Amino acid sequence: MPMAPLPDFDTLTVADIARLADSDRLPPVERWNPPHCGDSDMRIARDGTWFHQGSPIGRPAMVRAFSRILRREAQGGYVLVTPVEKLDIQVEDAPFVAVEMKVEGAGEAQSLAFRLNTGDLVTASADHPLRFEEHDDGPHPYLHVRGGLEALIARAIYYDLAELALATEGDVPGVWSGGTFFPLTPAGK
Repeated sequence: MPMAPLPDFDTLTVADIARLADSDRLPPVERWNPPHCGDSDMRIARDGTWFHQGSPIGRPAMVRAFSRILRREAQGGYVLVTPVEKLDIQVEDAPFVAVEMKVEGAGEAQSLAFRLNTGDLVTASADHPLRFEEHDDGPHPYLHVRGGLEALIARAIYYDLAELALATEGDVPGVWSGGTFFPLTPAGK
């Protein structure tokens, strides 16, 4: 059964995005506990490119299908899981990349919606928080997607977030979305 075509992000409102995200029926991977079958010989690069046996997967629909059966294990590793098998997959940073952002409203009423490299739509909120880590190569911003899976926010989108944060009044630079304030500083700083 083919997947429905992805909506045009540019034409959607944040309310449209929230409605689409709520109606998206994902497989219940958290309830599947098949035996571990080995390694998938797949890898997700830091830039969000999916590889199989060292070659990039060129079909976006295939990447989207695999992304829907991706699960983060309690020990921190990643697996592709079906009702009958579980295979390890290597993830260099985060399994998804937020590649577009839409902003509606301002201040505490602001909403930030993101389109991921897989076509998934996520609105930052208490259920889908933004977090920031400091690395040797600079800050790494993340968005919680589902079940311990995160999206690395693309550098250009991070600059847009920083610009929004600098325009926000207050002692701590940050952004509002879904009624929640997200400081742009790494936790514990």
